Amino acid sequence: MDNEELSLFRDMARRAFEQEIAPHYEAWEEQHMVPRELWNTLGQGGLLCPDMPEEYGGAGTTPHVCLALIEELARMGMGGLASGYGIHCNIVAPYLNHFGTEEQKQQWLPRMISGEAVGALAMTEPGAGSDLQAIRTNAVQEGDEWVLNGSKIFITNGWHADLVIVAAITDPGKGAKGTSLFLVDTSLPGFEKGKKIEKIGQHASDTAELFFQDVRLPGSALLGEVNKGFVIMMQELPRERLGIAAQAVAAAEGALDITVEYVLERKAFGQTVASFQNTRFKLAEVKTEIALNRAFYEKCADAYARGELSVEEAAMLKYAATEMQCKTADDCLQLFGGYGYTAEYPISRFYTDARIQRIYGGSSEIMREIVARSMLGR
Repeated sequence: MDNEELSLFRDMARRAFEQEIAPHYEAWEEQHMVPRELWNTLGQGGLLCPDMPEEYGGAGTTPHVCLALIEELARMGMGGLASGYGIHCNIVAPYLNHFGTEEQKQQWLPRMISGEAVGALAMTEPGAGSDLQAIRTNAVQEGDEWVLNGSKIFITNGWHADLVIVAAITDPGKGAKGTSLFLVDTSLPGFEKGKKIEKIGQHASDTAELFFQDVRLPGSALLGEVNKGFVIMMQELPRERLGIAAQAVAAAEGALDITVEYVLERKAFGQTVASFQNTRFKLAEVKTEIALNRAFYEKCADAYARGELSVEEAAMLKYAATEMQCKTADDCLQLFGGYGYTAEYPISRFYTDARIQRIYGGSSEIMREIVARSMLGR
């Protein structure tokens, strides 16, 4: 897909989002989740998992299209939905496509593409966040089945999920080398969803704690090879971080757009806020930082599409873009004055939605450590 085609697709998606989502988004934020039917609507519009193969119902595009959809949602100030969309389309579907058996792909991908099934990724636990090697959820093999026990926390799409990819210990004492991934059908006995977790931002993303009590999984639920779960996660993390960066850059652009509009209209001391040198310099600074991060993001997106995005590059991108997003949201909110701190003005949502971006998908501290190790060898 060339740039012109991608631009046309963006325009189409933006119109669909403005029609189907924008009028309702404030209400969904107040309800702290989007309606389950939205996933079916997105699927019917061909807006889910566009880069999945055509034989499963996808459009077979490059990953750029999926990333562009994340961008458009983020640019419109829909950070919560952008996160949920990213989990479903940019993480769970690629995990299945890259490591699933033909049977697993046939079972889940068409339903994810149509919106019939919502996907979630369950790695984080109460005692294991960025340190994935510290997970305690376990799966024990009994004959042809696996018995899964444990819990996960902060799981995006956890409330609506029909399919959850769960990381579990299958060889105790070996840490990362004893971790496997499982495709868990949430209709199975023993699976329970805790109450929705209330967050300071991204309210429209349903975030839940999940519990697994003697959940009996068929042998066919294993994703990839046994004890190779950590390897799979490491291979897929660059795409996850690329998606987070897409959200960060586009959200920063959206925040800047509404700020420019505001300062041109708002008056103080007999002149528009845009006429003050501080405002002009701050906006110039923000625009420059966004442009630099967009250039790096697009370079990394192209590298990923060629199969060449490294773990270190993805970490640098995720770190730089999310730090920039948070600073941009803060700088822009400041130019709104007291109005920026009210829920009535959308800049406040750009601000609260941004903060988690420096944490999930690997915290900024972990990203710095990855980059440092790539230089120092330890």
